[in-house]
Amino acid sequence: MKYLANRNSVELADKLVRRALADRRWSRTSLYTGLGIVTIISLAAILAPWIAPYGEREIDLLSTFQPPSFQHFLGTDDMGRDVFSRVLYGVRLDLQVVLVITYAPLLIGMFLGALAGYFGGWIDAIINRAVDTVMAIPFLVLVIVVVAIIGPGLQGVFIGVMGVGWALYARLARADMLAIREEQYILAAKGLGYQTWRILFKHAVPNLLRSSLVFSVADIVLNMVLLAGVSYLGLGVQPPTAELGVIIADGQPFLLYAWWITTLPGLVFVLLGIGFSLIGDGLADMLGEEFKLTV
Repeated sequence: MKYLANRNSVELADKLVRRALADRRWSRTSLYTGLGIVTIISLAAILAPWIAPYGEREIDLLSTFQPPSFQHFLGTDDMGRDVFSRVLYGVRLDLQVVLVITYAPLLIGMFLGALAGYFGGWIDAIINRAVDTVMAIPFLVLVIVVVAIIGPGLQGVFIGVMGVGWALYARLARADMLAIREEQYILAAKGLGYQTWRILFKHAVPNLLRSSLVFSVADIVLNMVLLAGVSYLGLGVQPPTAELGVIIADGQPFLLYAWWITTLPGLVFVLLGIGFSLIGDGLADMLGEEFKLTV
């Protein structure tokens, strides 16, 4: 009986090890697949001025509503503009804007959250009240209201998202800092007489990057949807500038007989979102972090 019990324990341990290794391989596969998708699309977008066969706003009224072909890979729209070229320029603009409205709030929120968690007291109270106030209003609604007040265009999107996006990062950084400030290396640095700001920014803040980085990848997908959504509604990027939301909105009236104008840019948008989601999942698993984003 004792032999059987030991054998069962060994088999169970072996199964657990195999499962852990399989999960690890899946995490790496997810991460590398996402990086591959995002890298290919991003490189194509960055090189758009050199690889796009036509200009972003180049009109050819003799080639309207042309289906996908070797001459026009994704067809043409109602003004004869090449959809493939416009998608490349649109992805390029989307990535530039999304990276700014994701990582600028990350830096602001992480800084404020670190201050609140490390110092506590009245600093923590003020920052917490500001975070609670911002998060009491639905994120998308608040951004759309700000954009509507300021006026259509990227300026409203920047101000709207950066004005409210920092709150989530501040709350996340504060929660992590409350645990980090009690770590032995922080207490040792204090005991050695290091300056407060040196302890905070050289030893404490770098350890906040892991969770904020994982969360930011998921935030990129949300900001992509947000930018495309407000542009689709006419509150974001304005025509004739190429942007995925604008391209999809322009093609919607012709969906029944010119499906490629809306469908193919939409597929590129979905594929890019899947790529970032796979990167986020892979990073979360490999770094031992799990985040569930609820909207």
